[in-house]
Amino acid sequence: MSTIGFVSSYAPTLCGLATFTGSLYAELVTAGGATPRVVRVVDSPQKRPGVEVVSELVAGDPTSAVRSAAALAQCDVVIVQHEYGIYGGADGVEILPFLGALSAPVIVVFHTVLSAPTAHQRTVLEAVAALADAVVVMTTTARDRLESLYDVPLDKISVIPHGAPPVRSSTAAMFRTTQPTILTWGLIGPGKGIEWGISAMALLRDVSPMPRYVVAGQTHPKVLLREGETYRENLLRQVRDLGLSDSVVLDNHYRHAAALAELVASADIVLLPYDSGDQVTSGVLIEAVAAGKPVVATRFAHAVELLSHGGGILVPHKDPGAIAAALREVLARRSTGLGTARPTPPEMLWPAVAERYREVARALIRSRVAA
Repeated sequence: MSTIGFVSSYAPTLCGLATFTGSLYAELVTAGGATPRVVRVVDSPQKRPGVEVVSELVAGDPTSAVRSAAALAQCDVVIVQHEYGIYGGADGVEILPFLGALSAPVIVVFHTVLSAPTAHQRTVLEAVAALADAVVVMTTTARDRLESLYDVPLDKISVIPHGAPPVRSSTAAMFRTTQPTILTWGLIGPGKGIEWGISAMALLRDVSPMPRYVVAGQTHPKVLLREGETYRENLLRQVRDLGLSDSVVLDNHYRHAAALAELVASADIVLLPYDSGDQVTSGVLIEAVAAGKPVVATRFAHAVELLSHGGGILVPHKDPGAIAAALREVLARRSTGLGTARPTPPEMLWPAVAERYREVARALIRSRVAA
């Protein structure tokens, strides 16, 4: 496997898929020695920094699908990241002619598998899976949904974890402070549930020392384009109205890997108060667990699967009282030197995750040669 195609949103785009692809790229290409060919998925044409970006798949431009497929013609395998929202057309339907034009074996990674899809969403996902040679999901929950709710052959599906960077054991101690820090990070927008975390902070005024809640991350680019900074402004207003300006920090900065690792290391608790229960993949959750941080999370699908047997506390959605109670419990354990997180299984770290992708790719290539 000497040449790998990647199809995804990609740097300098800021989103979870771009970050995921950058990490997988680093392991398969930088560490693994493969030659990359990246097709960047965009809403409108952009500059193409880096020789690895060979084409752009532009929403609403069918000629870009033809160009992009041709640019990947010499690849041994192509890895396609799938979210409904990044491809053009209703529910990202424009991905279908592009997939149909690819000549190399295709691995499609489903980042979203809805538990209650519309008829059209189900049709699009099933068509994407039919055009793929292999399908990857990151949780057994997602696999079970594909099996029970969609027409996707089970023998096509592999479950490969999201992947997390290795964490140095000494890093956390370097950044600990006497004031407990609760951290939420990532691109923000409606649905992240940060308002429930802020409301929970108002219920912790009697804790001494009162913890600090840091919300780190820029507004998601698509949210910014659609509605500006309305969500962030509403959060800032909530902080002021509750008198929490000294305890809640809305940090509107994007951090690259090293700076983000330091930020996560400085946290005592990671809070994920997401509104939806549907989310089957969370890179933030994986990185928090890999960093050895206790997690308080609402009962979204990935959190239920990953935390049900330890490593954190699950709480109901949109329930500040339950969030505050869980935070109190973790803070009490912190004060006695006890934690709730567990060591990261090696199979969740990026080197092992990348090797799983290599195994899937090798099997596809062998099948193609044998045929």
